[in-house]
Amino acid sequence: MSNLCIIPARGGSKRIPRKNIKSFLGKPIIAYSIEAALMSNLFDEVMVSTDDKEIASIAVKYGAKVPFLRSKENSDDFATTFDVIKESLDNYNRQGKLFEHVCCLYPCAPFVTSVSLKNALLKLNDESQAVIPIVRFSFPVQRAFKIRGTYLKYIYPEFEKSRSQDLEVTYHDAGQYYFFKPQAILNQKTLMPTNTTFIELDELHVQDIDTEMDWKLAELKYQLSQNEIS
Repeated sequence: MSNLCIIPARGGSKRIPRKNIKSFLGKPIIAYSIEAALMSNLFDEVMVSTDDKEIASIAVKYGAKVPFLRSKENSDDFATTFDVIKESLDNYNRQGKLFEHVCCLYPCAPFVTSVSLKNALLKLNDESQAVIPIVRFSFPVQRAFKIRGTYLKYIYPEFEKSRSQDLEVTYHDAGQYYFFKPQAILNQKTLMPTNTTFIELDELHVQDIDTEMDWKLAELKYQLSQNEIS
């Protein structure tokens, strides 16, 4: 079984400058993703896809490989994760390297553990083509508002008087990784191909990091999660 871990980490982060190598409780945040992937012992190769030489150097320091730099075309604000994965797989294909399973592991995902990655791979069976970690929305999305001018409107007015406990539970992507069979996503051109399954996480172990406040919340949550272990 041949498995590849791709960690996409471009240098041009706008909202948090140098986000992918910013210090998170004492070490570059990308180090957490690299270490979790290596500790899992699942992968023939753990590689970082980057256009940035400093990120490449830090990635190698923590044990990842950078066999090629990402193209300029896939390093701007409009390049998608799918584009980056495809470019990486195309480069490996040219070297004659094919993989049965691939994990795209985000660089700002300090809550990812080797156990979570192992559990995800176990779910990639004959029926499943991809596995995504998810987390429950903390409030029913059916009761969400939209703003029109200076007034609030329900997005789904039909649920205005519904009890929260009567509404269907909904989930969102935890923003940590995608584990998949590469041919499935390439053929369907999506990171959520047919028969995508999931691993459900709790809110303590999930934090989207797009602002400085998100960063502080992530550090607090991480410290709390480590206290649980100890």
